[in-house]
Amino acid sequence: QVQLVESGGGLVQAGGSLRLSCAASGSIFKINSMGWYRQAPGKQRELVATITSFISGDSTNYADSVKGRFTISRDNAKNTVILQMNSLNSEDTAVYYCYLDCVHRPFGVPSRYWGQGTQVTVSS
Repeated sequence: QVQLVESGGGLVQAGGSLRLSCAASGSIFKINSMGWYRQAPGKQRELVATITSFISGDSTNYADSVKGRFTISRDNAKNTVILQMNSLNSEDTAVYYCYLDCVHRPFGVPSRYWGQGTQVTVSS
């Protein structure tokens, strides 16, 4: 019903920047939240950043490890979430997964969808 297509991963030197993008398509009535998780080898998947829609506006949330370095934003017209990652270090190396929480109809039950993941590798 919903597809998420991620782009922007790759190899970057420590101190560099990358921009991840995730575009959602399909049967979406309303997006409640979008964001990014990551999973490094041998570790559990962890939250990176989220952006949640409220009547008063969007609210963002970041993992402590990325605060001040990563910025999450949304392009509502394109159902896209963007993660700007600056000052990258080796601990940021992981597969980054986009997610989307949405409803498919008014008063519908929210569903979560995941992207396929994009590799981010930071070389020291």
